Amino acid sequence: MATAAPCPMPTDGLLTLMQWLSPGFPLGTFGYSHGLEQAVADGAVTTADDLQDWLTTVLTDGAGRNDAILLAEGYRGDRPAEVDALARALAASRERLLETTAQGEAFCTTVNAVWNLDLPPLSLPVAVGAAARARGMALEQVLQAYLHAFAAGLVSAAQRAMPLGQVQAQRVLAAVAPLCATLAAAALTQTLDDIGSSAFMAEIASMRHETLQPRIFRS
Repeated sequence: MATAAPCPMPTDGLLTLMQWLSPGFPLGTFGYSHGLEQAVADGAVTTADDLQDWLTTVLTDGAGRNDAILLAEGYRGDRPAEVDALARALAASRERLLETTAQGEAFCTTVNAVWNLDLPPLSLPVAVGAAARARGMALEQVLQAYLHAFAAGLVSAAQRAMPLGQVQAQRVLAAVAPLCATLAAAALTQTLDDIGSSAFMAEIASMRHETLQPRIFRS
């Protein structure tokens, strides 16, 4: 008779969080640009300064802030499926919906198999929040790491879509890191009533990306 895979020995929550949000975790993050590829193709993002401005807007007025609130609600609530339904409804385009659901499902599949959790398929921020609660992680630390990983993923996408050297890329990421901490702290007291987006260029770019040719990203 087949037996269940053993759950890993308990480790420091930070180490597990680093594993979940590392580029090596099998989410397929490398395949998504959150509409950034379209912005590069349109000439809206051509320099490191442009990229930093784009990331700042997406984090503070777009999906970054909303994802932080959704993650926190997924962590605090007993019914993550209800928060997940809102997360899906908030997706501004078909590709953005794919981005959050495909990565979220991959995340749930892996943490269920490795950490013996029982999460249903959820959008990515809600899935991370629910898993972090199940593993007893500190919410603010999870929020900071999630937002930083989100920014790092977009910086990595930019390096493949535009002329951006490694040092420049790391400067941009270092510049937005304090913002990730600020947004994480704010999300601790925010609720679903605080959700909203005004990152219109990023959302329109994600819609237009569906017909961009040639392209290397799924969003």
